[in-house]
Amino acid sequence: MSRQRDHLIGLLLGAEEDWPTTFEALARRLGVLRTPDGTEHRIATERVTIEPFNLRDKARQDLCIDRLAYWYYHPREWLKKAALMDDVYLLNSPFTFQSMEKHSAYCALLRLGMKVPDTVLVPYKHPVDNARWAYTSSKYNQQFDLDGIADEMGYPLFMKPFDGGGWRGVSRVGNSGGLHGSYDGGGEMLMHLQGSIDFDVFARALTIGPETMVMKFRPDEPMHDRYAVSHDFLSPEVGREAITISQTVNAFFRWEFNSCEMLVKDGIVYPIDYANACPDVAVTSLHYYFPWAMTALLRWSAFCVVTDRVAKTQVETAPWFAVADDPDLDYAAKLLAYQQLADAHFERDRYAEFCETTLAHVPEMVFDFVCSTEFKTMVTSTIKQTYPPHEWDRFEAHFGGLLTMWINDTGAAHRSGQ
Repeated sequence: MSRQRDHLIGLLLGAEEDWPTTFEALARRLGVLRTPDGTEHRIATERVTIEPFNLRDKARQDLCIDRLAYWYYHPREWLKKAALMDDVYLLNSPFTFQSMEKHSAYCALLRLGMKVPDTVLVPYKHPVDNARWAYTSSKYNQQFDLDGIADEMGYPLFMKPFDGGGWRGVSRVGNSGGLHGSYDGGGEMLMHLQGSIDFDVFARALTIGPETMVMKFRPDEPMHDRYAVSHDFLSPEVGREAITISQTVNAFFRWEFNSCEMLVKDGIVYPIDYANACPDVAVTSLHYYFPWAMTALLRWSAFCVVTDRVAKTQVETAPWFAVADDPDLDYAAKLLAYQQLADAHFERDRYAEFCETTLAHVPEMVFDFVCSTEFKTMVTSTIKQTYPPHEWDRFEAHFGGLLTMWINDTGAAHRSGQ
């Protein structure tokens, strides 16, 4: 008689409806998952509610996808409790994102030899709300020449919070007036001043577990047009480097669901932003790439709960820094070693086998769902929640066309056996 196991995936959500509705629908369609040992697994989902909790109450969930705790502290503390006391697997863990923000990420990638643009951390513009500020700052804060720093780095520059996200507080400064305006406007935010790259291509990579999609990103376009559908915009070598950088970031910091922004100039990849606790996966942003994101999120979540993957939240720098500090390795050799470390962390081979056997039906299942009336209803509902009525028809055509392109491309790939 086969053994049966039930798994519950929690969704900790904010204002999103599109991807959670899609994820829930796909999870319902998974059916019984049979592993080689004969065990039958069933996966269900539930949306996590926010309420008082006793620290001794056991969490029901096996895994929780968190989209809220980076700014809402009550559920963040529930996540910590669930991980520490109940072994709930977290995507992502607040233990990692609280301690490893953008500033720490810059430092780590610089140590690993990545080509991060020149970056300077400047002190607060306005006093910190602390009674000890006046004494401490008068005794220890050194006067500094902000214009001198900027002149040495060279305009244009970007000023941005050391721990920000979603382009909050980011400004491009082209001269002294803009520099001081951005710095003065920073208030109590701790700011980085970062050199700019006159890039050929802006790439944004979304990584979920060991899967990465590198997309051409156009930051100056409206959100619905920022991701361009372009399959060969990077050379194979640069594309592999972009994937390795993205997966190195996640494996090093123990992040599972993250996006990484990179600038490419003359074949050189410059990572500029890669600590995003709540990466954008809206259908109105990703459009063509939305089915890929949902497939990867579903597969990685299923893999983690079915195989009882143990979460690793503590950064282990030694193996990474051993590669970084090896004088016999050039940059290409280090990238290869980092990829191997990332593959080991995410159990790439075991995951691939799991997808090919236990989850072999998922690609066709996702394809059928995206072709369904239920999916089209979700897209229409999202459009009506996002845009004013006079733009509904326009965006129905826009997103409908992009998703139809994905259907045609994916259908052709299925027919050719790819």
